[in-house]
Amino acid sequence: MTDWTFFKGKKILITGHTGFKGSWMCRLLAQAGAEITGYALKPPTVPNMYELCHVEQDIHSVEGDIRDLQRLQSVFDQVKPELVVHMAAQPIVRESYQNPVYTYEVNVMGTVNVLECIRQCDTVRSFVNVTTDKVYRNKEWEWGYRENEELNGFDPYSNSKSCSELVTESYRNSFFGGEGRNLAISTARAGNVIGGGDFAVDRIIPDMVRAAENERAVLVRNPHSVRPYQHVLEPVAAYLMILKEQYEKQKLSGNYNVGPDEADCLETGKLADMFCEKWKKYYGKALSWYTLNTGSLDREPHEANYLRLDCSRLKKTFGWHPCWNAEEAVNKTAEWYAVYAAGENVRQCTDKQIEEFLKQ
Repeated sequence: MTDWTFFKGKKILITGHTGFKGSWMCRLLAQAGAEITGYALKPPTVPNMYELCHVEQDIHSVEGDIRDLQRLQSVFDQVKPELVVHMAAQPIVRESYQNPVYTYEVNVMGTVNVLECIRQCDTVRSFVNVTTDKVYRNKEWEWGYRENEELNGFDPYSNSKSCSELVTESYRNSFFGGEGRNLAISTARAGNVIGGGDFAVDRIIPDMVRAAENERAVLVRNPHSVRPYQHVLEPVAAYLMILKEQYEKQKLSGNYNVGPDEADCLETGKLADMFCEKWKKYYGKALSWYTLNTGSLDREPHEANYLRLDCSRLKKTFGWHPCWNAEEAVNKTAEWYAVYAAGENVRQCTDKQIEEFLKQ
């Protein structure tokens, strides 16, 4: 779908490049020949994909806090990027309950800082702010949310991302709405992402991988919750598609959902079953899961039961469609972690999966 030669030689700045999505994006852009600068803290987990895949070999990496406006501004002044993708965030719902102030500082003021740097950097032509499917006020209905639905996330993480959307809209209207600035701005609201290289806490696949390493069953807190699960390459490629297309046609800028087709919105328990099956296929060992009784779950932080996205706008505007269904997404995820568990070359596996994805 996307002509990846567009990125060859383009100067792109990525915030949050040391994270899970950021590492996949850097590998994809490196293969496309982009000049990549990353701005982020050290990788958020040990182990992490950024170090396992030696991503630092492909980019100019700057260690910095997204809350440090002066430091971030100096990087913009030095790099003078044409393209910017903002992914730096505190991305964990349960963590946001424990550290709400930090979550708002990073997710809201971090966005303000990025947009302020873009306002003062006239080389930037295209900007994508990566948020989440959780920005919507969740009404527990079983159909997909559309981009014009109310933004009002429930928990501090989701709400801070709703605020990030509003900040982006305010900057667009206040500073970039005139004809004097050739700048396209979009936000991208992606569904739940799986894929090799995620080692975060309180996420279903990383929790299952850790359980497998310790040869124990994994706790699945909400097996009947429905989520729009998709392989990490789906949103990463979509973000870059939007970045390219709006660079060439500014009128394409806007707000876009990025998620799987309806048939691939799964109950978490079903996803766990699929991963157990694929793990045995690739690694040869059994893996199982269990859940808690209802009384125990009542003491857990609030999580929505149903969450789906309507991606009609993305499909109609760009002719986009998901490449891998849920089964193939889980298959590729299990393959990556089996390579990791066996101590084999995960960078090579990552590049192979990128190549397979781009052939779809």
